[in-house]
Amino acid sequence: MSLARSRPSTGSRKQETLVRKTGSVITPEAVLKLTKESPKFLCPASANNVIQFLEFRIRDPKSNEVFFEVKRTTDLSWDPSYLEVDDSARSIHYTFSKSILTYPSVGTTLVFAVGAKELKSFRMIERHYFKDRLLKSFDFDFGFCIPNSINTWESVYNVPKLDSKTINDIVANPGKTASDSFYFVDDKLIMHTKAYYTYV
Repeated sequence: MSLARSRPSTGSRKQETLVRKTGSVITPEAVLKLTKESPKFLCPASANNVIQFLEFRIRDPKSNEVFFEVKRTTDLSWDPSYLEVDDSARSIHYTFSKSILTYPSVGTTLVFAVGAKELKSFRMIERHYFKDRLLKSFDFDFGFCIPNSINTWESVYNVPKLDSKTINDIVANPGKTASDSFYFVDDKLIMHTKAYYTYV
């Protein structure tokens, strides 16, 4: 098990400048400049043939209360045809209690498999938005991964405090809170997923 190292966020200094066709070279520095949700996936699903997710959970790091959990129910396979997924499978919709918006931190656990090649670095950048406004940005670095391994990535998100007006606005607008998660292997974008949030 490894505790991911968080990189300091550079923040957002200007409006979105990343307007490229899918298939272009997308760098970590480029996605860190995004100030609103990406209108499309910035890499094809076929870009990932090195990592597969097996388990994922979201929890309160203090009480260990689990807010969301999913486990893979199919066998692990690295056959190229098995790795092909529709874009709809790259988006997820969450429904959480609105109380989570006041938590100072949220923990996640990701269990993933690595294929036959070693990964010199595995990095995730996650950008959260509400109505095209950047709320928060997270940057985690797992580091080196040995080939043919199963790994557990524990991350703690220190969440910026939201004022009551913003919280009420988020609750009143289900699905308007979104996030882009970008996964880089050796600084190459291999996976891009999206999430949409409803709070009740």
